[in-house]
Amino acid sequence: MSDTEKPRYLGLLNTIAVAEAAAHAYLTEWAEVTDDPEVRRVLLTVAAREGEHGMSFARRINELGYEVREKDFSAARKALEIVRSDRSDLDKMEALELHKLDTRGAPDLFDDIFKDHSIDIRTGELLGRYIAEERDSARLLRSCHECLRAARNGDDRARSDRLAGIEAKVDALGRSVDELRQIVCGASVGTNSS
Repeated sequence: MSDTEKPRYLGLLNTIAVAEAAAHAYLTEWAEVTDDPEVRRVLLTVAAREGEHGMSFARRINELGYEVREKDFSAARKALEIVRSDRSDLDKMEALELHKLDTRGAPDLFDDIFKDHSIDIRTGELLGRYIAEERDSARLLRSCHECLRAARNGDDRARSDRLAGIEAKVDALGRSVDELRQIVCGASVGTNSS
């Protein structure tokens, strides 16, 4: 690659810089409004990584002699709307599909990045760290989702158990009313026959 030749991977670096900066923004906002300290911890960990990635890739683009080109990132606006909503943390995570980022070892969107053999050493180092951290962040988010899902299912089970208890009490009350009615009816028949 000559000094004036534009790197083939410049678009990839730009996409990462813009997307990571956007993720930092919405994850940080979400962390500020969640009531769950564990969700907050995960969100702040992932948001810090995303922010660093956004800045690191912007810096690398600058070092290559270019500037980040902002994109119309409607997905980022939608993500901000979701995290600003009154949805539960679980609903937010599912709406953003963050629990689906971890492919659990199956091929993912990062597998083909290094097929471009023109990637220079410094960019390769940056991409390698980015990929490792993104995969770890995906695992953190999946685990967080599993905890939120288990908590909701536990609430659903508890609610179901409470409803079953109420139904049992209503059934017992209904039987008691029937027995009382029979006693009252039987007593009134005995009084009328004398």
